[in-house]
Amino acid sequence: MSELRAIPVRSIGEVKAGDVLADVILAALKRQRLQLIEGDILVVTHKIVSKAEGRVVALASVKPTAEMKRWGQRYKRDPRVIALALAESRRIVRKQHGVLITETRHGRKGFVCAQNGVDVSNVDGGTSAALLPRSPDASAARLHREILKRTGTYAPVIVTDSFGRPWREGLTEVAIGCAGMSVFRDARGQRDPYGYRLQVTREAVADELAAMAGLACGKLSRIPACLIRGFAYERARGRGIDLIRDPAHDLFR
Repeated sequence: MSELRAIPVRSIGEVKAGDVLADVILAALKRQRLQLIEGDILVVTHKIVSKAEGRVVALASVKPTAEMKRWGQRYKRDPRVIALALAESRRIVRKQHGVLITETRHGRKGFVCAQNGVDVSNVDGGTSAALLPRSPDASAARLHREILKRTGTYAPVIVTDSFGRPWREGLTEVAIGCAGMSVFRDARGQRDPYGYRLQVTREAVADELAAMAGLACGKLSRIPACLIRGFAYERARGRGIDLIRDPAHDLFR
């Protein structure tokens, strides 16, 4: 790789339930006079995926319990968001000091994240909350197929969300869905420049590309998609769920 570029896809506009994301994104690329080329990777935030799939809930329709109201009042949290997070979760990992960490219901092993990924930001100004897609990998695969069908260009798709990290402050974008490429770059068995044979190095490239796209697009610019150009990915049936460590080998569960 001589150069790696992150190209924000602008002028996508507001996505609504029932919109076909491939058409929305390709129209935005055309307005921007950008052409999808072989080798490009399309990175999209889960918000536009959730909106297109109708995974948005009006907060006025949510009825939190008295306990949720007390907890929300104590820590200045919206109890309706807490109610949605708990309804969507498989288990509570930690609930302390106003922080709710849950495991989502995605497959055999869910994502461990704050409030089950339920988020009010970048939705409609605070009256609704977006839930995670029911299957981010299926959403990525569908968008990948539709882009290929419409353009003839093979473009892997990564669906992202913002996660916190244990022992680290701040948020970063991670891949929660993927299609068309391996989510890892496996260096095990290769030798480093000093001759040492690597034993455990498996790079989570889908997460790194997600973070790169997030940095290029920003949080407040209303740019929910990005093209990554110049990365030598491996064509494979990679999935975002593959990035979740198996519970049997997870020392922190």
